[in-house]
Amino acid sequence: MVGTGFGAGDPAFASQRGGAECRLRYHFTFPSPPAVTSMSFIQENWMLFLVLFLSGGMLLWPLVQRRMSPMKDVGNLGATQLVNTKNAVLLDVREPAEYGAGRLPRAINVPLSQLASRAQELGKLAGRPVIVYCERGGRSRNAGAALAKQGITDVYNLAGGFRAWKDAGLPVER
Repeated sequence: MVGTGFGAGDPAFASQRGGAECRLRYHFTFPSPPAVTSMSFIQENWMLFLVLFLSGGMLLWPLVQRRMSPMKDVGNLGATQLVNTKNAVLLDVREPAEYGAGRLPRAINVPLSQLASRAQELGKLAGRPVIVYCERGGRSRNAGAALAKQGITDVYNLAGGFRAWKDAGLPVER
């Protein structure tokens, strides 16, 4: 590429240089990139693509699992409304030591490890909505699947669990 420099053809510039017109010459050369096909790039970096797809799948799995779960998420306000309007049962699936340290008002404690053995006791709840909670919400999601197997279909997961309830300043029993 050839071009003229700053001031070329400018009379003021020419007068500063003693009347001589100055021309600057530029020459750019760029090496041509090697011909790389996209297929050879994928073949050479297949492990990166494998990691890409696996990590993407792991990010999407909780969303897919939540959509396919029979359990619905409910926040603190929704849980309060369900208890007040539909006489929902609060089911605490934490261990007894955690339950003793603090719980939602009128909650029933059935640890996750005992859900299958106490199925008859939980069978009485089939006609009412059940709000399941644990400390943060992980164990309660597993409990929802176990309750669905026992015929309890109207099951809700308290989003954020007991910690979200307590952090919101809502009443807690000891």
